[in-house]
Amino acid sequence: MHPNRRSLPFPLNCQLVRVGTADYGGASDQSDQQLDCALDLMRRLPPQQIEKNLSDLIDLVPSLCEDLLSSVDQPLKIARDKVVGKDYLLCDYNRDGDSYRSPWSNKYDPPLEDGAMPSARLRKLEVEANNAFDQYRDLSLLRDWLAIMVDVCSVIEGSKEGSRMDPFCSRYFEGGVSSVYLWDLDHGFAGVILIKKAGDGSKKIKGCWDSIHVVEVQEKSSGRTAHYKLTSTVMLWLQTNKSGSGTMNLGGSLTRQMEKDETVSDCSPHIANIGRLVEDMENKIRSTLNEIYFGKTKDIVNGLRSVQTFADKSKQEALKNDLVEALKRKQQC
Repeated sequence: MHPNRRSLPFPLNCQLVRVGTADYGGASDQSDQQLDCALDLMRRLPPQQIEKNLSDLIDLVPSLCEDLLSSVDQPLKIARDKVVGKDYLLCDYNRDGDSYRSPWSNKYDPPLEDGAMPSARLRKLEVEANNAFDQYRDLSLLRDWLAIMVDVCSVIEGSKEGSRMDPFCSRYFEGGVSSVYLWDLDHGFAGVILIKKAGDGSKKIKGCWDSIHVVEVQEKSSGRTAHYKLTSTVMLWLQTNKSGSGTMNLGGSLTRQMEKDETVSDCSPHIANIGRLVEDMENKIRSTLNEIYFGKTKDIVNGLRSVQTFADKSKQEALKNDLVEALKRKQQC
């Protein structure tokens, strides 16, 4: 287990449960109930306000401070590696005290003499993983999917022109930052894959995708197979601000888990196996978010308003009634 994580390498908020109305008598049960309620609340609040809402909850219930900080995934922050001149992402998994380790130079900032480091074998694997996911981030379908999200907002707002007609959208979510950190376990290793893509607010569009993939690899004694446990959390939000329709916010977060046994060989090393798991998981999460957050939102908005004028709707209804009557007369003949 990583020295800075006091819990399992999987976030607790992936096991949220709805609290019932049972009578909790003990102090421990009451604390557990408060934590469940707090996590349930955080899951439903806007992802772009996680830090503020988390701070407010801690002020409200100080006794939950440690549990909340270790259980709630927060938006990823970017730092610059001054040694190699590349950006990297900050999280609890590359932190030791007040210093953060860069995956590129393997140095801590601020400098730390006795900071936690992966073994030589794992460090080599970490370098390969960072190079692989650096390419994956640019080649994945995430950019195009985020552009489609902007289209969804345009439809919901009643815009006549979708964002895909604007060449800006093909470039809007390019780039981003990714980081991979690995640490040793007794019978294998664990790691976290971080991916962040964000818009800069130009074209009156702001948005951010933060994905956190925590993987635990248990290597079998034969060395030919390994058991992979993956927990993925995605925090997503998009905001458009147009003069005709005002401000539109869409956002949410989702956590999913999966386990799988894979063959380990020269043709299918750990990096390839983990990469396939992460890609499959991101595709599933994107599909779920598209159905839950954006598909349902469109259905609700379309139920509240009509894109047709009242006259056109009346003509359509009259035509439908005429067709029904004509079919009835034909059946009677």
